[in-house]
Amino acid sequence: MAARIEHLVTSGTFALDGGVWDVDNNVWIVGDDEEAVVVDAAHDAQAILAALGGRTLRAIVCTHAHNDHIDAAPELAEATGAPVLLHPDDLPLWKLTHPDRTPDGELADGQTLTVAGTELTVLHTPGHAPGAVCLYAPGLGTVFTGDTLFAGGPGATGRSFSHFPTIVDSIRERLLTLPPETVVRTGHGDSTTVGAEAPQLDEWVRRGH
Repeated sequence: MAARIEHLVTSGTFALDGGVWDVDNNVWIVGDDEEAVVVDAAHDAQAILAALGGRTLRAIVCTHAHNDHIDAAPELAEATGAPVLLHPDDLPLWKLTHPDRTPDGELADGQTLTVAGTELTVLHTPGHAPGAVCLYAPGLGTVFTGDTLFAGGPGATGRSFSHFPTIVDSIRERLLTLPPETVVRTGHGDSTTVGAEAPQLDEWVRRGH
């Protein structure tokens, strides 16, 4: 059975640098009727478990370690036995949320994860966070971008551990080089395509987001 993409929205808070904001997060499930991978276990482990419906969870992939993307990861891992995977450059951020529990494995640029016969390639895309990654699934015509690229521009870079020129380089070199029809499935809000976002790059740079 071919892999499919399922979408869940969970709600909670994002906290960093002394501020707290209410947020809705996209949780992506990639798999078939037997097994799946979760991209960003946000806020509500029970809701994610219900969506999995007893399938074998192969991995919990963290696109980065802001608390709103990882707060439910340990509980989901405990319930399923699945490993939590994070790029090591985001360990300082991870420890702000989970000081007593480390991820189970590391993500590396170019690494490939396979679920339900579909390959997900890890793209290291720092800028929003040092260890931010995207997951490119050419077989599904999609890329999961976390908070690196949204419909209408790059992720925020105004807080600790972020850097605007770096995120622009990541988007230009790693994401806008993908086929233009590639669907961009984001960490918050609506999906878009590489082709829709590519013409806006120069304008983002001028505005300096």
